[in-house]
Amino acid sequence: MPVNRRATLLLEDGRIFRGRGHGFEGEAIGEVVFNTSMTGYQEILTDPSYEGQIVTMTYPLIGNTGVNSEDIESRKPFLEAFVVRRLSEIPSNWRTTETLDAYLTRQRIPVISDIDTRALVRHIRLKGSMRGVVSLVDHDESSLIAKVRSGAEMVGADLASKVTIDKPYENEKSTLDFIEFSKLAGVEPRPFHVVAYDFGIKSHILRNLVHCGARVTVVPSTTAARDVLALNPDGIFLSNGPGDPEAVDYAIRNVRDLLGRKPVFGICLGHQIMGLASGGRTFKLKYGHHGGNHPVLNLERNRVEITAQNHGFAVDPESLNANDVRITHVNLNDNTVEGMEHKGIPAFSVQYHPEASPGPHDSYYLFQKFFTLMKDAKKD
Repeated sequence: MPVNRRATLLLEDGRIFRGRGHGFEGEAIGEVVFNTSMTGYQEILTDPSYEGQIVTMTYPLIGNTGVNSEDIESRKPFLEAFVVRRLSEIPSNWRTTETLDAYLTRQRIPVISDIDTRALVRHIRLKGSMRGVVSLVDHDESSLIAKVRSGAEMVGADLASKVTIDKPYENEKSTLDFIEFSKLAGVEPRPFHVVAYDFGIKSHILRNLVHCGARVTVVPSTTAARDVLALNPDGIFLSNGPGDPEAVDYAIRNVRDLLGRKPVFGICLGHQIMGLASGGRTFKLKYGHHGGNHPVLNLERNRVEITAQNHGFAVDPESLNANDVRITHVNLNDNTVEGMEHKGIPAFSVQYHPEASPGPHDSYYLFQKFFTLMKDAKKD
């Protein structure tokens, strides 16, 4: 690896950071966000919800466990660029197959290290998420600021259509013996058929559904409601994904047509789409929720759950019709809506990623809830 490659990160308000370059020797423009997770950088890199974003890790040492073939969450990394305090060049883990630097080079992801990520995160917290550029080839401020300001805005961006699959497929992968599967022991395995909308779906949510006994058909984000119903599913899953939920108008229409027809379980972008399909509105958060340590209060159980999150928009609670929708979870950091369910039909959603298991397995009861709804619907 060439040493001392220069790298520059410039934000659209003119703030600039100079550091060392790794990965792909190019440049990328996107919305700069930060993730507060201490581990799991490989899952973060391959989460399609990061499409269009430059991700900053707040934990200072990244890459120390290398990269392996089991922890990927999708077919490739979808983020635009990666920002770290220090990139470890010597991984130490028995599952490692290559270094993080080699992996990001192969995946054409530019990386900047050796900058003060604390200062960058503080700037974003004060000013809000904004566009930025990471470049290993251009270090001229006037040139970079012109590139950044011509970059796409996150508001109004339909990114789900960029990360979704081209055609439906049957998911059968459930063989990885992660310890958190033991927490699904209370879910009675049943041969349900679940149709999962791919707005940016992750591998582990599919493994959880299959592990619970479901046959899962994954369909593109634009699949019409009538085509989903023609598959005769027992339940419908609305996945996570990137971008502005209000821009995914086709999905909002389809979910509106599906509500009340089959049990529905939505997460992240799927949660926001369900809120919009129920007559609500969404808004952009100042700097989003990205990390594996976000406290959420379950109002029904009066318990705090530690959750993994990755989203930049939220459902406006004032826009929801209280006669139709009940808020079930709230974020303890900013009181935003983290969960809701319909009062009269079998449909519920959460803003966080229940399959991610960021240390605790607090959210696994949601799979039991989904399977119970499908079981009850079978009786009717």
